[in-house]
Amino acid sequence: MQAAPALRAVSAAEKFQLPLPLPQVLSPYSTAHGVDRYRLTTRPARAQILPGIWTDVLTYGGHFPGPVIRARSGRPVSVEHRNALTTPTSVHLHGASVPADDDGSPMDTIAPGATRRYTYPNRQPHATLWYHDHAHHLESEHVYRGLSGTYLLTDADEAALPLPTGPYDIPLAIRDAALDTDGQLLYTMGDFQHRTTLLTNGVAYPRFDVAARTYRLRLLNTSNLRSLRLRLADSTEIVQIGSDGGLLPHPHPTDTITLSPGERADTIIDFSRYPLGTQLVLENTLLSGGPADQLGQVLRFDIVRTAPDHNHIPPVLRTLPPLPHPTTERTITLSMDETATPTPRPTSNGRTYDPNRIDTHIHHGASEIWTLTNTNNTPPHNLHLHLVQFRILERNGQPPTTPETGLKDTVNLMPGETVKIQATFNTYHGTYLYHCHLIDHAAMGMMAQYKIT
Repeated sequence: MQAAPALRAVSAAEKFQLPLPLPQVLSPYSTAHGVDRYRLTTRPARAQILPGIWTDVLTYGGHFPGPVIRARSGRPVSVEHRNALTTPTSVHLHGASVPADDDGSPMDTIAPGATRRYTYPNRQPHATLWYHDHAHHLESEHVYRGLSGTYLLTDADEAALPLPTGPYDIPLAIRDAALDTDGQLLYTMGDFQHRTTLLTNGVAYPRFDVAARTYRLRLLNTSNLRSLRLRLADSTEIVQIGSDGGLLPHPHPTDTITLSPGERADTIIDFSRYPLGTQLVLENTLLSGGPADQLGQVLRFDIVRTAPDHNHIPPVLRTLPPLPHPTTERTITLSMDETATPTPRPTSNGRTYDPNRIDTHIHHGASEIWTLTNTNNTPPHNLHLHLVQFRILERNGQPPTTPETGLKDTVNLMPGETVKIQATFNTYHGTYLYHCHLIDHAAMGMMAQYKIT
């Protein structure tokens, strides 16, 4: 039996020492002919995850995590990716409506030393999207070691709202990791229990100096397997204004945000209610058997200055069109072996991923209801549907709560849960994926393909 790895536990003295990195916004090298063109090289680099320690990581353009791409609905984006790794890669823009050739299929990879261009038409409303590696059997380790970044798509409707912008609109990519005693990333497929160090924007337990005003914080769970339940240490209000596919119809005041891997929550926090000098920890209360001193804290907000604030949250954020009459209903089950086998067999509808098989045939223009069930007793799953944003109709027979009333591309399924969703397939033709976004599960085969004709 393989010995358990020697892990590094981050000490209390190391927490909140490094400032929160603000992801660099990538600049296009060309904006000619109405297309924003970018170049990124996928390459190894070193990052300071812990104070004074340099960790080997994989990056897009040397950034851990990758840089932010800001896009606008109706204006295409083209990204040229050069693979400087020794392994194949494939880049998927998670949540985007794109032609099948630009979706980042697990088998449509970029060979080491090769270059590939992806074009994103952006013919969809505003949304907080993200891009990540999707090369089959490699995606899990590639994402774990750093191959992900944020893609912020806006439109005229969102831009017209009086929400925080510029330096007060911050992506926060939160994930877990296992570090060895030298501060290097340890990766083992399916190793949930040892990934107990929490990183935000690539740094373990950073501090974020904020002004006493409102901030828009776009929370993204980029963990491979770990779900997060986030709250402020004093349990004060967080207002959720959006989810995967953009703004909710109405703001949702809450004290807790729960995200499974791949899900996003667009939030507003008002720091003006605190006196200058306040230090406020963002906590994770979903410890899942791990050490509370490692998993229970995420980052610390330090309120250090005043700043003008002319922003506010409107009572109505957007209006979603009524759902069309459904044309088809389907059932999808997610399951994996719960015995002690070292290689559990994850399946969708009882089958593991086969790139040569089409699991579901869909007519272009169809609007379908899918009933999703996690048949397991212990492991959670979620489902990410490529190409489309969907609407949640029911969770365990009940109408969705406010955070799930918007557009979604990833939905969480706890053991035994059943969720009904409705998706409309009226954009592109071709072959796309649906899969568990506990990405280790996907890498082990919990994926399927659908084809729109």
